[in-house]
Amino acid sequence: MSVISLEHTAVPADTGEVTLLIARRVEPGYEAAFEFWAKGILESAAAFPGHLGYGFFRSSGGAAPWFLVHRFRDEAACRAWQESPERASWFADCEGHHHSEVARRTLTGMETWFAKPGSTRPAPPRWKMAISATLAIYPISVLGSLFLLPRLTTLPLLVSSAVVACVFNVLMTYVAMPAVSRLLRRWLTP
Repeated sequence: MSVISLEHTAVPADTGEVTLLIARRVEPGYEAAFEFWAKGILESAAAFPGHLGYGFFRSSGGAAPWFLVHRFRDEAACRAWQESPERASWFADCEGHHHSEVARRTLTGMETWFAKPGSTRPAPPRWKMAISATLAIYPISVLGSLFLLPRLTTLPLLVSSAVVACVFNVLMTYVAMPAVSRLLRRWLTP
């Protein structure tokens, strides 16, 4: 799949944020009309209060679905968009685009780290996600204490804390959590 746009990909654990993943199948020959419609609805949602970012993933070909991703500040913002006249007008104006929804998932907090694209299987239980996150953050904390913190002692507390938070967040999101969730895949979702 090719990515057109994905804004703000790092998701803090359990902040109340909601990620909405929608898979739509498009009939051959109607891809351009669907893409125009999808970009329009995504941009309309982006201007909506509480919307934090979006993503659009083209189909990898054949019967593979297209994916639309919305991120919201909280459940209330997500629900407000879902029930809005703006969203309803986009769906009222999609005649002839020949596409249909094939899957939808709503993810909150840490579930986004465990979601497999294109899958509708439920997230693991929270206690398993907590153990997995602990296993991911532990080596980062140890290595950060050994190598990063000693180099930040001359900085003001707020600056050094911001550096640590950024480094830890990036390592958790792009290195540790993907590795841990891959290693524990069978245990997390038997």
